[in-house]
Amino acid sequence: MAGTSAATGKPHPTGAGGPLPLVPILLLRRGRVCRPADDGPEPAAGRDGGPLDPFDVIDRLVRDYKLLYLVDLDGIERSEPQLDYIQEFSRDLPLWVDGGVRTADQSIDILVAGAQRAVVSTGLLAGPDELERAWGLSTELVVQVPIQGGRPIVETDWPETEAAALAASIRSAGPQELVLSFRENDPDWSMVRRLAAGGPVWVDGTFQRAQAPRLAEAGASGGLFHIDDILDELRGSAPNAAPARSSSPALRDDED
Repeated sequence: MAGTSAATGKPHPTGAGGPLPLVPILLLRRGRVCRPADDGPEPAAGRDGGPLDPFDVIDRLVRDYKLLYLVDLDGIERSEPQLDYIQEFSRDLPLWVDGGVRTADQSIDILVAGAQRAVVSTGLLAGPDELERAWGLSTELVVQVPIQGGRPIVETDWPETEAAALAASIRSAGPQELVLSFRENDPDWSMVRRLAAGGPVWVDGTFQRAQAPRLAEAGASGGLFHIDDILDELRGSAPNAAPARSSSPALRDDED
């Protein structure tokens, strides 16, 4: 069975044992790169102990990856997506952006800023009616389904709370591509397999690159992984590394 990789735009095997796309996740809050921690995302330190420049991270990722999954914590936590950074990052890499979309109109703001796909989450979007409205405005959407305790996290207007029924409800509204974001526990590969039978599924959350062989076994389209090791590598970079770009979009000198 063959599918299409959103990371490369080329066919990739699903279930045939071939390599599937692995997509790095960048957490960003108020222009600062963050990393996962027990009490929530915390700032990632750079070489001198200060903030790690996000454009250094982008420059490192573009060497090995063709797609970036940007988690805009300002959008999620404060409903203030960092549109300037989305615009700047999209110059270097195609972006899927989770910016805390709660309404159809907010998804358009993220797409206009430069995202290839706007991520909408069942944990934030009001329900299938709002999803259908967003799909009517743009088909460049992917739906994240957070999974905790074996069940999806949904806003109150979603009538379905079981994973397979929820996936069917989402796909009937238009979007076909799902991101299963497992919280706390390892990915439920049997759930991935069931939902992937109905359309493309990406594995997120607790997924780690070492689990990549499980993706094809479960029929997934690819995996999204946190970049702790890459952040550690950048923190240990030599002082004579390539010059950093400004971390403030307003100070960039390569505007069109």
